[in-house]
Amino acid sequence: MKNLLSVLLIIAALNLGAQNYVEHKVKEGETIESIAKKYLVTPFDIFALNPDAKSNFQINRVLIIPNSRIKNEPIVEESRELIGYKNHKVKRKETLFGLSQKYGVSEEDIKKANRFLYSENLKKGNRIRIPRFKTIISKQTYRNTLKKYAVQPKEGKWRVAYKFGITVAELEALNPNMNPVLQPGDELNVPNVKDDEERIIETAYNYYEVLPKEGFYRLKVKTGLTQEELEELNPELKESGLKAGMVLKIPATIDTEANLSGVETVELTSKLKNFETKKLALMLPYRLNRIDIDSMAEVKSMIKNNRLLSIVLDFHVGVTMALDSAKRLGISSDLKVLDTEYRAARTRELLEDNDFSNYDAVIGPMEEKSFDRVASALKRDNIPVIAALNKPKEVYSNVFQTIPEDKLLRKAMIEFVKKDSLKSKVIIIADQSHRAISNQLKNEFPGATQFFSERNKKTGNDDFFLYPVRLENTFSKGKTVVFLETNNDTFVSSVASMVNGYVSEDIEIVLVTCNKNKAFEGKDIDNNYLSNLKFHYPSTHRSYDETKNSSFVRAYKREYGVSPSKYVARGFDITLDVLLRLASEENLYEASADVIETEYIENKFRYNKSLFGGYINEAVYIVKYDNLRIVEAN
Repeated sequence: MKNLLSVLLIIAALNLGAQNYVEHKVKEGETIESIAKKYLVTPFDIFALNPDAKSNFQINRVLIIPNSRIKNEPIVEESRELIGYKNHKVKRKETLFGLSQKYGVSEEDIKKANRFLYSENLKKGNRIRIPRFKTIISKQTYRNTLKKYAVQPKEGKWRVAYKFGITVAELEALNPNMNPVLQPGDELNVPNVKDDEERIIETAYNYYEVLPKEGFYRLKVKTGLTQEELEELNPELKESGLKAGMVLKIPATIDTEANLSGVETVELTSKLKNFETKKLALMLPYRLNRIDIDSMAEVKSMIKNNRLLSIVLDFHVGVTMALDSAKRLGISSDLKVLDTEYRAARTRELLEDNDFSNYDAVIGPMEEKSFDRVASALKRDNIPVIAALNKPKEVYSNVFQTIPEDKLLRKAMIEFVKKDSLKSKVIIIADQSHRAISNQLKNEFPGATQFFSERNKKTGNDDFFLYPVRLENTFSKGKTVVFLETNNDTFVSSVASMVNGYVSEDIEIVLVTCNKNKAFEGKDIDNNYLSNLKFHYPSTHRSYDETKNSSFVRAYKREYGVSPSKYVARGFDITLDVLLRLASEENLYEASADVIETEYIENKFRYNKSLFGGYINEAVYIVKYDNLRIVEAN
């Protein structure tokens, strides 16, 4: 037996030498994953040759590492060599951005050559050095090397990462200048694995990035897939386990958003542990350049007549009140207020003149292009940017979108109606432009009756009315839920009036909509009808309960003599939520797991990381008209 074992060991040793295997001694701090990454193999490959490493992994342990699948071909690489400087005297209106474009270097290159620019703004008359570089092109061969990959149609970061067996974070590290949203033809650095080793991207599937601290239970809640089902789709899970940053294959039919239910509100004030000063920036369009501060009458007139300025000032007051509330909890903050003037060009100047790399979060800007510019610029330093009063065009990985998506509002309303065990019938009324949503509702409520507005017989255009005879014999005893989907206030007025006429002691009618827009607030809309019909709709916020003893409301009334607007409340809620989350964890990302739902004066927040970007608030209210008041529906 002993001789047989010796023979087997000799054969194994010969095979190792023939196949060019290497040995690796485990160092302090190393993991199976980090070692696998170093040699560009998988943890499964290492465990296959070292099966006892699963239970006996320790420092100085010698592991047998298989030959990498990496191709070892020469790669053309470009590098830069500093060859000197050019002196430049700053002229009027010159900026760092303009100089970088003029001389073909980056703004960071200029700052490195002129260290004072990290703390001071560029001024007329400054004498600065512009670095000069020469480009060196060389062919280099590495054992572990990269290759260029052209992005294919419909491929995003998640699909590319999955294809080459790396995490999204690793893909971003390999491509620091990668576009936030990949376009076909974009060239990326990827592991230089053999073509037949690339994972196949299947269009019938989506690809999901595992979040920090996300386990199989949370994935079951999000996707409906059990651990066994996930492992069947992703066999590597059986060996490596679930790791943050992994890209998993999931069925394309699964919506990873808005599948959370029964999440309890968390009181973050009891979880505070990080009391370092929080550094925040507030970027709003105050437009102070348009105000003559020497004329008090003009200032008052602008505040009264300029709606944008009124919203901004109300939000700002809410922010300052939140800072005071946080201070009483022991959370200190350093707030920098920046006026974007509602201009993308001014926002660019603010980015050039300020170093945001050590900020904990930036709130704003409001204007779409300005917000996109800020979020994109701060993404490289992973600085959270809060979309407080707008929905951003692109939800980058560092963006926190506080306004839920319309599809989430619609889903919340549908689920609310489905839970109503007392309803006996569902009716769907829509204008011609809302046929699609009407048909979606019909799929959710197969037994529902659909009605569409009349068309003009001559023009074929929507006439935005229903003949009353069409609703005859529609309502019976019991409770009927009526969906009304339209953007036309005339249609809302006529339908509400007609439907209200059928309400009696035996017939209860509840009017609902998936999208409460300005059509429901028109001058011809009778709020008495809406209140009588217990009008329900999904909302991003609720009205604060005046019957409750709110210190926030009392403080505002004491200072300003009136009740706070929804923008004051929003500024307060968003800022306090950011500060409390920052004080409960090391950063905003760790404090924004989808199991954390917070609620304040009028707003609540439960962030879910989007499949293709940043964090989107999924906390939604269902509110209703009750005796001419708008209250939260239970």
